[in-house]
Amino acid sequence: MSKEADHLESGGDKESDEDRVQNAPEEMVRKRVRANTPSPHEGNTPQASPPRFVSVEELMETAKGVTNMALAYEIMVNQDFQVKPAELPEGSLERRVKEIMHKAFWDCLEAQLKEDPPSYNHAIKLLAEIKETLLSFLLPGHGRLRSHIEEVLDLPLIQLQAENGALDISGLSQFIIGMMGSLCAPCRDEDITRLKEITDIVPLLKAIFSVLDLMKVDMANFALTSIRPHLMQQSAEYERNKFQEFLDKQPNALDYTKKWLEDTVKCLREAGTDGSGAASSDPSSPLPLSVHNHAYLRLLKWDHASDPFPETVLMDQVRFQEMQQEADQLVLLSSVLLIVYTTTGEAISGLPGLMETLKTIVNVMLADMHTLSFSAEEALATIGEKLCVELSQCLSQHGYSPFSADRKSTLKGQISATIQPDNTVRKLMDSRVQAYLLACLESSQHRTPPPLPGGLAPVSRELKELAVRFSRLVNFNKLVFSPFYQKILQKIVTAGESSGTET
Repeated sequence: MSKEADHLESGGDKESDEDRVQNAPEEMVRKRVRANTPSPHEGNTPQASPPRFVSVEELMETAKGVTNMALAYEIMVNQDFQVKPAELPEGSLERRVKEIMHKAFWDCLEAQLKEDPPSYNHAIKLLAEIKETLLSFLLPGHGRLRSHIEEVLDLPLIQLQAENGALDISGLSQFIIGMMGSLCAPCRDEDITRLKEITDIVPLLKAIFSVLDLMKVDMANFALTSIRPHLMQQSAEYERNKFQEFLDKQPNALDYTKKWLEDTVKCLREAGTDGSGAASSDPSSPLPLSVHNHAYLRLLKWDHASDPFPETVLMDQVRFQEMQQEADQLVLLSSVLLIVYTTTGEAISGLPGLMETLKTIVNVMLADMHTLSFSAEEALATIGEKLCVELSQCLSQHGYSPFSADRKSTLKGQISATIQPDNTVRKLMDSRVQAYLLACLESSQHRTPPPLPGGLAPVSRELKELAVRFSRLVNFNKLVFSPFYQKILQKIVTAGESSGTET
């Protein structure tokens, strides 16, 4: 790792990353346990396989495998994923014990160094650990640095110097700090500077170890960034194998995935299409690829409160839920802006900066639309008032006739009406957003982005960014789980054909 590794300074959504990795395997195993336990309240839940008693060792092994799978998946799909130092909760017993043990160790070291003559047993062990850590940071081409570290931190020589009272710990510490400065990432420069200001040996050694721990994390993140492009295929195979191991121990671990795909095929058959949007001569046999795409699109309309999430996408439930919320906000935003420009007419079309101003006003008011305290009725009423004020000022500034009371009343009423899910404008924008996301999935193999539907130009940047993240997540999930999907779809289609023949 070198100074050029500037990307190490960037951070990610660390709390959500850790929660996803830790909670996904726990939720997956817990869901399987629930599936094996009949409940009178789970009428829409697929029938589980007969319960099979497993040992504690098998459960622990399964949980560990799913945890590793979740971690590998997180590394691949989250470009901002980073390793971070472990921090025990404030006030926890573990943290208190750790603090007491560390204090006892450093107090013992300080007492040894104050003896007459000083005892360097603990200090030499610390120098050996520091040497090992510095060497671990070196790359194969760092032969000169390796030789220099071996020469200065020569442990037999240091032991001999200690026995003869000639050990210069301060000088060795300054060498260590200098070497750390040449090997650390730029984000650690301030830490290195603070090390140089510490004069007492024990606090200095303590601070050195603290910075070395941070450098280990930096090195791990640098390695992740470097090897991520080469991990795609290997990661997919690894996760697929881990999930197969999980499936071997939990035979009903695909119940919700099967229901998800069955419901998608049912919807396509009822619509009488082949999954591509065109009428099909054989609606009982939708195209498998289109079934996949429509199934993933349904995840952006999922009822997370009542419907169990499919197992194969369980680790991404939070991500799909976040994208669902983004899509809902873009639908409402584009609906309001379309109403404004339709109601106001050509007078405001083409006015510089007006669209961004109106968009900002609406976005600010809708920022919390998915929180429990959000009142859509109040927000839309406020949006109507603010937009009327902004439009009135804009029209008068550019010499147009004033914004009449009737037009204001009409605009406010139409904006407030978008609170209804079956509102015509809202349904139109929603269908266009869904159609665009589906088209992006279908065209992702060809690297050609689909044209933007009408009325979505004001939110084109946000919608395209959402489509890229959605497509990337879906395509990687397909890469990992496609063998499982193919087996399920084959059975569904075969069952549908048999049913059609009997009819």
